[in-house]
Amino acid sequence: MENSGRKLVFDYIVVGTGPAGAVMAKTLTDDKSSSVLVLEAGPKKDRDTPIKDSAFALELEENFFPEYFWQGEGVPQEGVGGRAFEWTTGRLAGGGSSINGEQYVRPTSAVFREWEALLGPAWSPKQAIRRFKELEKYNGATDNRSSRGYKGRIDIRQAPARPTDMAKKLVSAIDSATGVGEIRDYNNPDTPIGAFTQWQLYQQPNGRRESSSTAFLSSDIVTPSGRGKNGRKIKIFYQTSALRVLFENKRAVGVEFLKEGEYSRAYARKKVILSAGINSAQLLMLSGVGPSRQLKAAGIPVVFNNPNVGKRLRNHTLNFAVFSANPHDMPLPDHDPNALYTGGAFLPDPAPGSRPDRRAVQLLGIGDDESRTLTIAILYLKPKSRGSVRIQSKDPLRIVLADEGFLTNEDDLESVKRIYREYIKKIAIELAAIDPSYRLLSPAMDVIDNDEELENFIKENFDHNHHQQGSLRMAPLEKGGVVDPYGRVHGVSDLIVADASIIPFTVDGNTSAAAYLIGLTIAERLSKTKERKGPRRRRESFEE
Repeated sequence: MENSGRKLVFDYIVVGTGPAGAVMAKTLTDDKSSSVLVLEAGPKKDRDTPIKDSAFALELEENFFPEYFWQGEGVPQEGVGGRAFEWTTGRLAGGGSSINGEQYVRPTSAVFREWEALLGPAWSPKQAIRRFKELEKYNGATDNRSSRGYKGRIDIRQAPARPTDMAKKLVSAIDSATGVGEIRDYNNPDTPIGAFTQWQLYQQPNGRRESSSTAFLSSDIVTPSGRGKNGRKIKIFYQTSALRVLFENKRAVGVEFLKEGEYSRAYARKKVILSAGINSAQLLMLSGVGPSRQLKAAGIPVVFNNPNVGKRLRNHTLNFAVFSANPHDMPLPDHDPNALYTGGAFLPDPAPGSRPDRRAVQLLGIGDDESRTLTIAILYLKPKSRGSVRIQSKDPLRIVLADEGFLTNEDDLESVKRIYREYIKKIAIELAAIDPSYRLLSPAMDVIDNDEELENFIKENFDHNHHQQGSLRMAPLEKGGVVDPYGRVHGVSDLIVADASIIPFTVDGNTSAAAYLIGLTIAERLSKTKERKGPRRRRESFEE
């Protein structure tokens, strides 16, 4: 440590071990010559039963256990009656990938065409598919093998192998109600729309959770204490909280941090990389990059005034429909409780005139044996509402004011109401026709038919997604950007952000796959830059 008289100097410093950070750390040290220090605020818990056992995945997302999560709450949401929701993610190796619901959903080519138009060819559908193939080790069926990867580090399991009658009935009802058809592989770029009985999960073949920690910081990469193996120059400091980025003029040169209660600093010869997810915006502002008025009010010296920092925060909406179920229908196969979900679908926007080939709605079946119910989780994937992240002071340990802005744009509420009327109501009718045991309990049919009652139901039963994205938008400065197409922070040098916070256009599915892609894309760019510059002329120090 620095205060022991030894200066910590590395080529790169990476803050966070979530999907992007772990990929960055592993990829940058593949050459066995570049040194990387990784700062992870939490411990390594890959072997804890609630983390490795996928059967705990839904319980983790509902209970936010303090040993695995950051503890915090966002500001009350006016759009949903002043209710407040958790502002949290995983505080352990793997970050959010160690505590999420394990759904692997790539953004569709339609999304990447938007990214490409704004950012250039590095983010084209073709390049995205190439990188996803490099990342994944797919264990499932598809109609398009050329679009799937089979040799990557991320195990993806399609489950269950034999769907239950409950899943089959739900999918049949969705198909009949919407006409989208049943599809085999929703991550096939040719089939982004459809109903399906099998989800694709971040799971190893035995059903255990696959996280960025198990995939990219595994025993062949680092020792249990976090030191690189087989000549790899990586060092992970667990239980170490980054406080701020250090600058000389406008160049990022290092990071201040607390390690087991002890203050210290580390320095980067090349780049400082923030992959801290929902905490990256706070770190940028604490470091002096953000809205100057806000920073000055907090007593933080301004390094670069960028009013876009912390703005344009987005999240998908989340609501539910609950059905009674046939008591003889099992939600999951007895032999595969790790399958987690009972069918689902990706659907287009039900608004008249919307494109039928563009995802806008995600339906997720969740069966419950004890209550004998089937719940459909409803995600609207194209919200117009925007939120923000603001710091309260220069104290790095004080939580931010996170305002997710749920339903502040009235169009979002109208869209969710339309989903209930055009999809849920029709699915309920078709499901009851297949099996009368399946009846819509909540909301009742008469609620769906009453505009005011449906609106109140949506607000009162609104829930919280952990699909935060876009608060540090990847775009030109004049278009609301905080970072450029390779994560480089506008207005300063040698500082990169690589995580879901830089997503430029809302993804049409879960955010973790996009975060892995962001990590690999930016890491590849840095690796190519190293190759062009040639070998270093002197031996670099690598000290703990």
